[in-house]
Amino acid sequence: MASYRHLARIAVMQTLFAYQFRNETVPIDLEYNSKEFADKLTDLTFAKDLVNGVVKYQKEIKDLITKEAPEWPYDRIALIDRVIISMGIYEILYSTDVPPVVAINEAIEIAKVFGDLNSSKFVNGVLSTIMTKYKNDNEKLIAKSSPKKNVKKTISTKKSPVKRTSKKK
Repeated sequence: MASYRHLARIAVMQTLFAYQFRNETVPIDLEYNSKEFADKLTDLTFAKDLVNGVVKYQKEIKDLITKEAPEWPYDRIALIDRVIISMGIYEILYSTDVPPVVAINEAIEIAKVFGDLNSSKFVNGVLSTIMTKYKNDNEKLIAKSSPKKNVKKTISTKKSPVKRTSKKK
């Protein structure tokens, strides 16, 4: 059974696909696309945040895709792959409640269902590269811009309980 967020991502993918296919200025189909999952997808908060985030950062996301997939001109990448990669990039770099590996795995699973035979590999390659190159830099930017909390750091002085054994000759 698919999780709530997985279903929300599918509705978001369908919404963003229609938005970009029609070349509209505002994605309006989220509620319509979520009706397909009406019994399971009742709270659209996560889905709305994802749609709004991808639309808000679409220029930065497009630039990253262009930079990290240089063998594929942006307009030659299948629209469904661009949408899935855009969602993954947003979740990796801008979302604070989704671990990057989860975002990549979700994108791969969606690409397996909705993309062609090579979509999942392409999505995995682009998103893994972006996570590796940019995730730490983006976390530093977010940390600088967010208010600092009083966090007490503790350093453990205990030695590791792992016993070291020497190799026998």
